[in-house]
Amino acid sequence: MSYSDFLRRDMRLVILRILCELPSYRGNSSVIANLLHQLGHSWTRDQVKAELRWLAEVGTLAVDEAGSVLVATLAERGQDAAEGRVTIDGIARPRA
Repeated sequence: MSYSDFLRRDMRLVILRILCELPSYRGNSSVIANLLHQLGHSWTRDQVKAELRWLAEVGTLAVDEAGSVLVATLAERGQDAAEGRVTIDGIARPRA
Protein backbone atom coordinates (compact mmCIF):
# COMPACT_ATOMS: atom_id res chain seq x y z
CA MET A 1 0.00 0.00 0.00
CA SER A 2 1.32 3.43 -0.91
CA TYR A 3 1.65 6.20 1.65
CA SER A 4 -1.10 8.23 -0.07
CA ASP A 5 -3.44 5.20 0.10
CA PHE A 6 -2.62 4.80 3.80
CA LEU A 7 -3.46 8.48 4.44
CA ARG A 8 -6.69 8.29 2.42
CA ARG A 9 -7.86 5.18 4.33
CA ASP A 10 -7.10 6.89 7.65
CA MET A 11 -8.83 10.11 6.60
CA ARG A 12 -11.99 8.15 5.73
CA LEU A 13 -11.99 6.57 9.20
CA VAL A 14 -11.47 9.97 10.82
CA ILE A 15 -14.39 11.43 8.84
CA LEU A 16 -16.65 8.67 10.14
CA ARG A 17 -15.41 9.20 13.69
CA ILE A 18 -16.03 12.95 13.39
CA LEU A 19 -19.61 12.30 12.30
CA CYS A 20 -20.08 9.94 15.26
CA GLU A 21 -19.34 12.88 17.57
CA LEU A 22 -21.42 15.58 15.84
CA PRO A 23 -24.99 16.39 16.88
CA SER A 24 -27.50 14.37 14.86
CA TYR A 25 -24.52 12.55 13.28
CA ARG A 26 -24.42 15.29 10.60
CA GLY A 27 -21.83 17.76 9.43
CA ASN A 28 -21.01 19.82 6.39
CA SER A 29 -17.90 19.44 4.26
CA SER A 30 -16.49 22.77 5.45
CA VAL A 31 -16.68 21.85 9.15
CA ILE A 32 -15.38 18.34 8.45
CA ALA A 33 -12.42 19.77 6.48
CA ASN A 34 -11.57 22.11 9.39
CA LEU A 35 -11.78 19.30 11.94
CA LEU A 36 -9.63 17.04 9.73
CA HIS A 37 -7.02 19.78 9.56
CA GLN A 38 -7.00 20.07 13.37
CA LEU A 39 -6.48 16.29 13.56
CA GLY A 40 -3.48 16.32 11.21
CA HIS A 41 -5.08 15.73 7.80
CA SER A 42 -4.41 18.70 5.52
CA TRP A 43 -6.72 17.95 2.60
CA THR A 44 -8.42 20.51 0.39
CA ARG A 45 -12.17 21.00 0.62
CA ASP A 46 -12.52 19.48 -2.86
CA GLN A 47 -10.65 16.38 -1.69
CA VAL A 48 -12.88 16.13 1.38
CA LYS A 49 -15.98 16.40 -0.84
CA ALA A 50 -14.64 13.64 -3.09
CA GLU A 51 -14.08 11.39 -0.06
CA LEU A 52 -17.56 12.13 1.28
CA ARG A 53 -19.00 11.07 -2.07
CA TRP A 54 -16.87 7.89 -1.98
CA LEU A 55 -18.06 7.12 1.56
CA ALA A 56 -21.64 7.59 0.37
CA GLU A 57 -21.04 5.14 -2.51
CA VAL A 58 -19.99 2.42 -0.06
CA GLY A 59 -23.02 3.07 2.16
CA THR A 60 -21.36 4.60 5.21
CA LEU A 61 -23.11 7.95 4.98
CA ALA A 62 -25.62 9.95 2.97
CA VAL A 63 -24.70 13.18 1.20
CA ASP A 64 -26.92 16.15 0.37
CA GLU A 65 -25.82 19.26 -1.49
CA ALA A 66 -26.45 22.58 0.22
CA GLY A 67 -25.09 25.31 -2.00
CA SER A 68 -21.32 25.01 -2.18
CA VAL A 69 -21.04 22.49 0.65
CA LEU A 70 -22.03 18.87 1.10
CA VAL A 71 -23.95 17.80 4.19
CA ALA A 72 -23.02 14.30 5.34
CA THR A 73 -25.22 12.16 7.58
CA LEU A 74 -23.70 9.06 9.15
CA ALA A 75 -25.35 5.74 8.29
CA GLU A 76 -25.45 2.72 10.59
CA ARG A 77 -22.79 1.02 8.43
CA GLY A 78 -20.55 4.06 8.89
CA GLN A 79 -20.88 3.94 12.65
CA ASP A 80 -20.11 0.22 12.56
CA ALA A 81 -16.94 0.92 10.53
CA ALA A 82 -15.90 3.78 12.84
CA GLU A 83 -16.26 1.51 15.86
CA GLY A 84 -14.54 -1.49 14.26
CA ARG A 85 -17.58 -3.77 14.05
CA VAL A 86 -17.32 -4.08 10.25
CA THR A 87 -14.37 -3.97 7.86
CA ILE A 88 -14.75 -2.01 4.62
CA ASP A 89 -12.03 -2.11 1.99
CA GLY A 90 -10.65 1.41 1.61
CA ILE A 91 -11.33 2.50 5.20
CA ALA A 92 -8.77 2.03 7.96
CA ARG A 93 -9.77 -0.08 10.94
CA PRO A 94 -9.66 1.62 14.32
CA ARG A 95 -7.09 0.40 16.78
CA ALA A 96 -8.23 -1.74 19.67
